[in-house]
Amino acid sequence: MSPSAPAAPDLHAAAAVLDQASTVVTVATSALAGRPIDEQQVLAYDLAHAAAGVEIARALLDYGAKGDAEARITCAFVADAVHDLATRVFGREADWGVEPGALDPTRDFLAAYRAPEFLAAIDGPGPRHLDADFELVQDTFRRFAEEKLHPVAEHIHRRNEDIPESIIEGLAEMGGFGLSVPEEYGGWGSGGESEYLGMVVATEELSRGSLGAGGSLITRPEILTRALLAGGTEEQKHTWLPRLATAEVMNAVAVTEPDFGSDVAGVKVTATRTGEGGGAGWVLNGVKTWCTFGARADVLMLLARTDPDRSKGHRGLSLFVVPKPRGEGHGFELTQEAGDGGAPGGGTMEGRPIDTIGYRGMHSYEVAFDGWFVPAANLIGMEDGEGRGFYYQMAGFENGRLQTAARAVGVMQAAYEAARQYALDRVVFGQPVADYQLTRAKLARMAVIIQAARQFSYTVARLMAKGEGTLEASMVKAYVCKAAEWVTREAMQIHGGMGYAEEFPVSRYFVDARVLSIFEGADETLCLKVIARRMIEAVQGPSR
Repeated sequence: MSPSAPAAPDLHAAAAVLDQASTVVTVATSALAGRPIDEQQVLAYDLAHAAAGVEIARALLDYGAKGDAEARITCAFVADAVHDLATRVFGREADWGVEPGALDPTRDFLAAYRAPEFLAAIDGPGPRHLDADFELVQDTFRRFAEEKLHPVAEHIHRRNEDIPESIIEGLAEMGGFGLSVPEEYGGWGSGGESEYLGMVVATEELSRGSLGAGGSLITRPEILTRALLAGGTEEQKHTWLPRLATAEVMNAVAVTEPDFGSDVAGVKVTATRTGEGGGAGWVLNGVKTWCTFGARADVLMLLARTDPDRSKGHRGLSLFVVPKPRGEGHGFELTQEAGDGGAPGGGTMEGRPIDTIGYRGMHSYEVAFDGWFVPAANLIGMEDGEGRGFYYQMAGFENGRLQTAARAVGVMQAAYEAARQYALDRVVFGQPVADYQLTRAKLARMAVIIQAARQFSYTVARLMAKGEGTLEASMVKAYVCKAAEWVTREAMQIHGGMGYAEEFPVSRYFVDARVLSIFEGADETLCLKVIARRMIEAVQGPSR
């Protein structure tokens, strides 16, 4: 095929190629199932990522059937996903349990749809195909991001400043904090697809404006909302949910500890019963870390050990709503007054800021509790909730992986737009950077990855609305967050030296993207403990 004659998109060929790739994934999963997974971590990790790419590609086939531009994006992504699988397999066929050359039949497809001539015909991420209601959500939050977030995003990042109260107030007026709060409790959540997909669309647009000051801001109330809906009493729901929906109360999440990140069952912070009658409650002692938004928050959603028998693991944990005064963004020291909510007085809470290279605005803290009193009414679920905190916090985080993927899409979209505009404006060796083949190929691949990630996020949202999609949510988080690192890196590279200069926002997108594979489930833990294990269950059955 000559360089002047790029291939036409062929979805039938794409489906056939994915069938071959899926066979390799299935065979490798079966091979992994017969070995101790902790002794095959490299294989399990590679398999999880490759399988996620193949799954996203297969879901994209429906999108590809909607038009020529969509078909081109689909064929390009399928080719990239299968190429990624092939590079992981090549030279390690024995480990993967496949024959050498197992993916040879895909060579012609990859050659045609990874060719720069084919990529050159892809002009942007393409249409989203959202229904009118979700287009309205997109337009509303995009306008807010452009008018309110863009003007302050760089200042917040460069100066490591707090999120302005005007941002919080503006989002509250739009109902941004009540998207997951059911209507009966004063929010906008109506359940089903509209709620899950609406959150994805809103999160992407806010993250396009700013990851730290926008995209992550609406996820904190969602986490506490879902935990309360899972285990809270009716009185607790009516007490907290309306206030979360209006931002009268803003919350942070205090789950992670210095020695226990993803291993939540090892939590050491203790909650000990104290007092009687109106003064009954719990006293907190210990240290939490990576408590994002902990200073500005009015309450913490805190996981603590209420059963001193550590052998019970996660069965000895309970979840609390912990009221606190607002503190300073760059650290805080709080002391409880006697009688405050029944407190005996003298309890302290100290927040030490953890400076980070990106994801600024909300600030993260190491928070130390020494005798901090929590009223008995603030144990989520009351007596029935004691020892069930692990399950309630898991319900709170159920949508977290999908929302993180949506945040990644927003950051990628912002980086792509910045890189494309710079490439059009910047002239090097007598022509715009955008005219060079390598630049066109990079921009096309960015556009393809962004749309594939976006469409799969929509797919996962629809699955989760039906009570499904747990594995797919982990897959989209793993794949898209790593992809965001490549997209923002290449966007920075297209800027050349100015990409390394703080006066251009693309450097912010790059450092912000780096956190995405770390929080809401570190990439390695997600791949080894969730994706690979669930893939194995699918091929051998959960009972084995």
